[in-house]
Amino acid sequence: MSRAAIRYAKAILETAQDTGTAAQVADDMAHIAQTVKENNELKDFIGSPTVKGDAKENALKEIFAGSQPLTLGLFHLLQSNSRFGILTHIAEQYKVQYDEANGIEVATVTTAFPLDAALEAKVLAKIKEFSDKKITIKNIVDPAIIGGFIIRIGDKQFNASVASRLLTLKRELSN
Repeated sequence: MSRAAIRYAKAILETAQDTGTAAQVADDMAHIAQTVKENNELKDFIGSPTVKGDAKENALKEIFAGSQPLTLGLFHLLQSNSRFGILTHIAEQYKVQYDEANGIEVATVTTAFPLDAALEAKVLAKIKEFSDKKITIKNIVDPAIIGGFIIRIGDKQFNASVASRLLTLKRELSN
């Protein structure tokens, strides 16, 4: 993550808060990050040194036409400064800054299978015992943990995976 992306994200957040559009811009940024990540052609287009900046700006304004004026203004700013390469990082960093400003913390829950709504509600209730912030859950599916779960909130991690237990048992038996 570049420091420039963090500075852009903070500036956009401050402006969005001043205009009362921070939540809408957060939606825009999430949409931008997801769209660019999922579309390799768009990612290559944005990162291409042979494509002129105004062509990138016009294409992005067309692709994200329903976005907030502040978001569309970001495209022009990036074109002016030749910084389209950090667009995805700015979008991701905006989410981090927005969550922090609004007391929202992301709990990453790694499971061997996708969480259903009932299990997600149980995990959320358990996490709320440890944190007084608003919590959103990001589920990562990793069959390598075999079963159980790993919860990470900020710099804290609770590992209750079967793979972790097996590794601990292996260490104990080898000593």
